[in-house]
Amino acid sequence: MTHDRTLSPQDQPGDGLDAALRIKRLQELHGQDQVRNNLEILIAAARQRGESLDHILLYGPPGLGKTTIAHIVANEMEVNLKVTAGPAIERAGDLAAILTNLRKGDILFIDEIHRLGRAVEEILYPAMEDFALDIIIGKGPSARNIRLKLPRFTVVGATTRLALMTAPLRARFGAVLRFDFYAVAALEQIVQRAATLTHTPITAEGVSEIARCARGTPRVALRLFRRVRDFAQVRADGEITVSVARAALALLEIDSLGLDSLDRLVLAAIISKFGGGPVGLETIAASVSEEPDTIMDVVEPYLLQLGFLERTPRGRTATPHAYAHLGLPLPDAPAEQPTLFDG
Repeated sequence: MTHDRTLSPQDQPGDGLDAALRIKRLQELHGQDQVRNNLEILIAAARQRGESLDHILLYGPPGLGKTTIAHIVANEMEVNLKVTAGPAIERAGDLAAILTNLRKGDILFIDEIHRLGRAVEEILYPAMEDFALDIIIGKGPSARNIRLKLPRFTVVGATTRLALMTAPLRARFGAVLRFDFYAVAALEQIVQRAATLTHTPITAEGVSEIARCARGTPRVALRLFRRVRDFAQVRADGEITVSVARAALALLEIDSLGLDSLDRLVLAAIISKFGGGPVGLETIAASVSEEPDTIMDVVEPYLLQLGFLERTPRGRTATPHAYAHLGLPLPDAPAEQPTLFDG
């Protein structure tokens, strides 16, 4: 059973505050200049030729705006958007049902596309390449293949694990765009926009404090803004100042660099339990009672970006920066063994 939905360009993706804060146009996108510039050219060229967009693959860490881009592309092209996810398409028939309901120019957004099953991918290949759907009727010697023509449509795929996608599937995307972590200046613009749209009084220092702790991720920035906004409303006079922001973030156990309790727990485990490493991912996950995928996808990217963690062939190693941030002394270097010479 698939869990897809169709959105017209006028529909708001999501409800309430999330819908209000989500950007609708490319010119509102801050911090992904390479992605925006490439999409502007793709969209302008397709509209000038009166054609549907080429298939687009978006990859990068979670929370950087891949789903938002799919909605923006649909808005810019003025077409319908059908949204689904790789794990939701369990059987080839599920995908066939989605494809046969597409209209010319529609965009099919597949989140977590790396989790599509092999049988489902086999249906998707001719659909993306030839805009055709191959259906086998019957079984055994009497089975026959029927090819149904599909309207020209666009697949926008999103993944956090590009390496897990099969090479044939990757090769069918005409544009592959990588998302990077956002600079603090771009996150400040995102936080300021959220404050303006929600009529929340905020100082420039308050904006900077939230942006600095957002881990380079807009989703985190908006989540922190909402929590600080709640704190300011309940514990202060409603205005987000730097002191209010710091008090709210401290209550959330988020430190000055944006590390939360899980980040610090992972670093502390590597340092205190395993001598700073190297130590394997499975061992780290077991020591903090978390799933290895959570450590790899949620915790590691930001720690690597900060230079607090190193990946080596033997496992993960904490760097001197991690020791300094946690206020822990560096381990003593092993003493050199004296060289013995035969007399």
